[in-house]
Amino acid sequence: MRTRSIAFAVVTLAAFGGVWIAYDDGLSRPQKFVEREEDFRTIPIRLPRSDPYAATFSLCSGPVRVNCVIDGDTFWFKGEKVRIADIDALEISEPECPEERRAGEAARDRLVTLLNARPFSMTSGWRDQDRYGRKLRNVIRWEKSLGETLVEEGLARRWDGPRFGWCDGDGS
Repeated sequence: MRTRSIAFAVVTLAAFGGVWIAYDDGLSRPQKFVEREEDFRTIPIRLPRSDPYAATFSLCSGPVRVNCVIDGDTFWFKGEKVRIADIDALEISEPECPEERRAGEAARDRLVTLLNARPFSMTSGWRDQDRYGRKLRNVIRWEKSLGETLVEEGLARRWDGPRFGWCDGDGS
């Protein structure tokens, strides 16, 4: 009888361990899964226990890009191009009007400041990368999205689909 109880306990623990490993996010916490891919706006964000990433960011220039900011929603971190998944910021490279360029530069400069301020975390959303090969990540500090900070400051909009214009009263 005792052998059967021990065997049952071992099998139960092994099964639990297997489930834990299958759902592990690499930080020893189970992941939360999206049931419907099309419902990407309501994805629960997995929050790390601490903010593990830090670097000194500058504005991107030249062909070598390691830790630098391109615009208000795109930056390079440790040599990988990252697109902030929960926002859309104004364009700098091909703006539709001078106001869009100025506001885009303000968003870019603010993102540099935010990334340099303190350590941050990154979590993936409903997919790992976009069609341009950029890593799609929510960037978080102290359980608050840096993208949301840019939205609150009027430097970006929440990402909810394809880009729209920022000029002539159509979105700015």
